[in-house]
Amino acid sequence: MIEVLNRLVDAIEERLGGEIDVDGLAASMGTTGYHARRMFSSLAGMPVSEYVRRRRMTVAAAEVIGGADLLTIAVRYGYTSVEAFGRAFRSVHGASHGDVRRDGGPLRTQPTIRFRLTVEGNTAMDARIVERPTVRLIGHAARVPLIYEGINPHIQQHITSLPAGEHERLEGLSSAEPSGLLQVSADVDADYTEGSELTYLHGVAVGADADVPADLDVIEVAAGAWVVFRTSGPHPAALQNAYAASAAEWFPSNPWRLRPGPSIVAIRDHAEDFSTATGELWFPVERG
Repeated sequence: MIEVLNRLVDAIEERLGGEIDVDGLAASMGTTGYHARRMFSSLAGMPVSEYVRRRRMTVAAAEVIGGADLLTIAVRYGYTSVEAFGRAFRSVHGASHGDVRRDGGPLRTQPTIRFRLTVEGNTAMDARIVERPTVRLIGHAARVPLIYEGINPHIQQHITSLPAGEHERLEGLSSAEPSGLLQVSADVDADYTEGSELTYLHGVAVGADADVPADLDVIEVAAGAWVVFRTSGPHPAALQNAYAASAAEWFPSNPWRLRPGPSIVAIRDHAEDFSTATGELWFPVERG
C-alpha cells in the first residue's frame, strides 16, 4: 500500500495542470479509490483533495510571481474564474495573489509527500478476520461532524438525549455479531475530511430477517469480511490510536483493503466513569 500511495502522489504531480481522477488512478494501480483515499488521509493527515489543492497553489505561486495572466493560471489549475482561483490561493497562502505578485510572498509551500513504512516491532496489534452474513444495524441515528481526536460532543449529545431505559431496550434487541450496544459510523466522506458529516447510529446488530421496531433507524450491511481490532486502555484514546495504527501499520503489512461500509465500535468492558475501556473496532475489508 505504501508503494501504491507513492505512485499515486507521482501521478498527481504529473497531472497538477489537468484533471485528476483518483478513483481511476487507484484502479490502475490495483486498488480502489475508497481504500486509497482512506489510507492517504490517515497517513498524510489531510484528504487527498486538500493535498492536490495545496500542491496546485504551491506550483501556481511561481507563475503568479512570474507575471503570467491570472485567468490563464486559474484555468490551468482547474478553476473557472480568477475569483475562484483567488479564494483557493488565499486559503493556502494566507495572502491574495495580488499581494504575492507585488511582494513575492508570503508563501506557504506544500512539499511533495513521500510515504515510508517504519517497522519497529514493539507493538503487536490484536486483530482477527471474520466473515459475517448480511446484518441490519438498528438504533437511533443522527448526522454529526467527523472529529479526529477526543470525545465528539455531538455524538455525546445524541446519546444523552435518548430516553431513560432506551439503552437496555436496545441491548435486549441485539441478536447478531458484533453483540451488545454499538457505535456505528456510516456514510463517511471518502476523503475522511475532519468536519465533514457522517451518520452516527447508537444501536445493535440484528439478523437480516429480524423484525425492527418502527421507531428505530436501520442501516443495511452486506455480507463480507471484517477485520476486528481489540483495544484496551484510556477511553477514547485507545480506540483512536487503533484507528491510526490500522492505517500506519496493519493495512500496509497485510493483504486486505477497506471496502465501503460502516465502521463499528463495540465496547466490551469499561470503568464506571468510562475513563478506561476494552473495545473492538470493526472495519469491512476485502482481499487486496
